[in-house]
Amino acid sequence: MMSFSFNGFRVGISFVMMCIVYKSAVNSLPELSPQKYFSTLQAGKASLAYFCQADSPSTSVFLEELNKAVKPLQDYGISVAKVNCVKEETSRYCGKEKDLLKAYLFRGNVLLREFPTDTLFDENAIIAHVLFALLFNEVKYITTLEDLQNIENALKGKANIAFSYVRAIGTPEHRAVMEAAFVYGNTYQFVLTTEIALLESIGMEDIKYAHLYFFHCKEVLDLTQQCRRTLMGQPLTTVDIYRFIKSMEAPLLTEVAEDPQQVSTVHLQLGLPLVFIVSQQATYEADRRTAEWIAWRLLGKAGVLLLLRDSLEVDIPQQANVVFKREEGMPVEFLVLHDVDLVISYVENNTYIEETREDEADDMEGPDMGMQDDEVAESVYGDRKRQLPLELTVELTGETFNATVMASDSIVLFYAGWQAVSMAFLHSYVNLAVKLKGTPAMLLTRINCADWPDVCTKQNVTEYPVVKMYKEGENPVTYSGMLGTEDLLKFIQLNRISCPVNITSIQEAEEYLSGELYKDLISYSGVSVLGLFSPTMTTAQEDFTEAGKYLKGCVITGIYSEEDVLILSNKYTATLPALLLARHKESQVESIPLANTHAQDIVQIITNALLETFPEITVENLPTYIRLQKPLLILFSDGIINPEYQKAILTLVKEKHLDSVIPCWLNLKNTPVGRRILQAYFEVLPPLPVLVVVNLHSGGQVFAFPSDQGITEQNLLLWLNKLEAGLESHITILSAQEWKPPLPAYDFLRMMDAAASQHPTRKGPECMKETDIQENDKQPEDKSAALSSPHHLSCSGPLGSMGRWKGGSGQSEGGADSQGKEGPFLHESSCIGPLVSI
Repeated sequence: MMSFSFNGFRVGISFVMMCIVYKSAVNSLPELSPQKYFSTLQAGKASLAYFCQADSPSTSVFLEELNKAVKPLQDYGISVAKVNCVKEETSRYCGKEKDLLKAYLFRGNVLLREFPTDTLFDENAIIAHVLFALLFNEVKYITTLEDLQNIENALKGKANIAFSYVRAIGTPEHRAVMEAAFVYGNTYQFVLTTEIALLESIGMEDIKYAHLYFFHCKEVLDLTQQCRRTLMGQPLTTVDIYRFIKSMEAPLLTEVAEDPQQVSTVHLQLGLPLVFIVSQQATYEADRRTAEWIAWRLLGKAGVLLLLRDSLEVDIPQQANVVFKREEGMPVEFLVLHDVDLVISYVENNTYIEETREDEADDMEGPDMGMQDDEVAESVYGDRKRQLPLELTVELTGETFNATVMASDSIVLFYAGWQAVSMAFLHSYVNLAVKLKGTPAMLLTRINCADWPDVCTKQNVTEYPVVKMYKEGENPVTYSGMLGTEDLLKFIQLNRISCPVNITSIQEAEEYLSGELYKDLISYSGVSVLGLFSPTMTTAQEDFTEAGKYLKGCVITGIYSEEDVLILSNKYTATLPALLLARHKESQVESIPLANTHAQDIVQIITNALLETFPEITVENLPTYIRLQKPLLILFSDGIINPEYQKAILTLVKEKHLDSVIPCWLNLKNTPVGRRILQAYFEVLPPLPVLVVVNLHSGGQVFAFPSDQGITEQNLLLWLNKLEAGLESHITILSAQEWKPPLPAYDFLRMMDAAASQHPTRKGPECMKETDIQENDKQPEDKSAALSSPHHLSCSGPLGSMGRWKGGSGQSEGGADSQGKEGPFLHESSCIGPLVSI
């Protein structure tokens, strides 16, 4: 899992500890001269230099602790090195003996801090001090209650606070807080103190140990009101802080109407139990208030849900008013507890939170922990209180569903009001309505299946959310693309025309191929496909028509079968039957023969033709190319690639020298997780651009193009020939571990693979799936459930840096929420993950 969360300098932090050679030091620390060190400093990158004379015995303890810190520092993208100072050196850092007892922190050539080496007394102190110095914006150090009150007042209505007390700077607890700030510092304001008096002033009696409070300030709009405070009950380790913050991000109270035995939330994944407060319609309001009060009391200790007894198909004992679920897979307990304090004490006395041993906590990779799950939870729950303009969509009921859907062409969103995923997708759906406001389009409607389950069941909807298109005289079509505004918009716009569209004249065909006929749809389908057939080729026409219906909503298809079809055939050198692929961006028309091809083969031909020759790999399209089962030839670039490199690769493609690989490139500015991939290959981020071959499907070997050679046609061809002959050594072998997320419900790759295995002709995540309409089938219901999963979640991108979503505040243009996300359930590391481990 990938979890670096800070943009800018964090990804590129270069933390260089510079020391002389010590005989017992391990060889993992590279040695540099002072001149070499200063020549490697780069603007915006941080480094910590420690200069000392050769054979100095005073450095032995420091070097031993530094060696222990090497791997944790590398996990943050931090490199470690040491420098030899010779006696003749008279620079500021090598000249005086007293200066050799300090470590100097730089960013670029600018000195930020200097540390006495006795403050870097062990591994924890080294990591804590450096992160503390670099995270000066994310972690505010305070000494008085007034400081805390000022920060709290400034953040009311804006952001929450993670306030921690540690006994001293450089302790293991301090390191744990800094690692948490590294991951969550863009989301929460971290505040740190070492003043016992400050902790006493906020009511903490036990001050022997470090503590962390979560201040709930974001929802406080009254400046005279104090922010709620939740105390973390576990020791301050990286793992426990992570669990605690994740529990703060979960919804305070969730309503459910299903078997408690089947309910799973993020709390269970964190080792916390679930408490169900059983409610019925007659006492709903009172039960909800009670459940919210209990939820605040148990925040960080358990998940609290309101169980709607009236909507349950499972019997619950009549007297039971509380259901307790200890962990996944264990039977639930039905309890009768009539006092709130009894519920609290029962949970506290029956909760077992596994204490992580210190050595296990140290082995845990701070920035890599659970960020896939974290990002999904952030997207699902982050905007749950934002008011949506729901009036832009028509709310359907059991009484109005049939009349509304039959009266107009409609898009229907089937969702469940109690399900977080549904509510997140509702943001994308409303954003779609905003984009389509004032334009003639299909009627956008929605129905809450929690309120009208019978209606949803009759429409073959058993999972949520699901989007279906209803047109008069046609079977409903299930949308199975990505759950984001832009892809749903593409689906709707491309469904405005029949597929394939019937072209009736040469002039109309030329307008179709040039993009003029449907120029308003070109932005949604950069390729237009025209099938050419003689009037007598009825079987071939039927196969093409079936393929066109299958690809409806994914690409524009047309058919021409008039008597004068040979005019087009001769012009484009196409042997009938044939496909003409008009690539509008390149203004090119390509012909592909269709002799003896069936509908499924035609779909495969079209979907393969839609793939780019030298694509930029993104989180969105990577699964499509991985499924081609070929090694990836990837050019990593920090921005737009050099035109000479592109020309060399495209020339080799044209000459058929790259048929055995998939040539592609990855822009680290658009997809910053590429830095994490490169670090997995090279350990230290290499200079860019860099060219590698990744053999994902047989062995996991990674080969690097020689850095001392230019990327030319000749050099590249010679290198690939050596690879094929087995004359090149790999730089690493990717582990064969299975790549899956912590929460099965968010396993997008599994969902994509399931759909792809049922439909190998499927292009990828951008396409939708049309119902399989048989001429002899008179049933009006949607048959897509037999062909694919009810909804198809897939990977979206490009996303933010190292697993963070792009964007800031405000409503996103085409996404699910105000964080600027394109899709509400998609995480960069879950999709790019196979490039790191297969």
